[in-house]
Amino acid sequence: MHNLLMLLQATEAAALNNNALLGAGIGMGLAIIGAGIGIGRIGGQAVEAIARQPEASADIRGAMILTAALVEGATLAALVFALLFKLA
Repeated sequence: MHNLLMLLQATEAAALNNNALLGAGIGMGLAIIGAGIGIGRIGGQAVEAIARQPEASADIRGAMILTAALVEGATLAALVFALLFKLA
């Protein structure tokens, strides 16, 4: 009976580990997709703004780089959290 209980607990722990791996994979994928969409929109809107007002290109470029860096930082934080949850 004791061996059966240990086997049951081991399979339950393996199932929880597989679910954690699946959740971490989905989380990392969504973070990357969101960052790609966000940085793409930032770049596209910046190009349109520079086309409308070429004299403000330096200000627009600086704001674009800052915003893209913030999106990239949030994405890296999401990836690190997903990897930590996967390893825990």
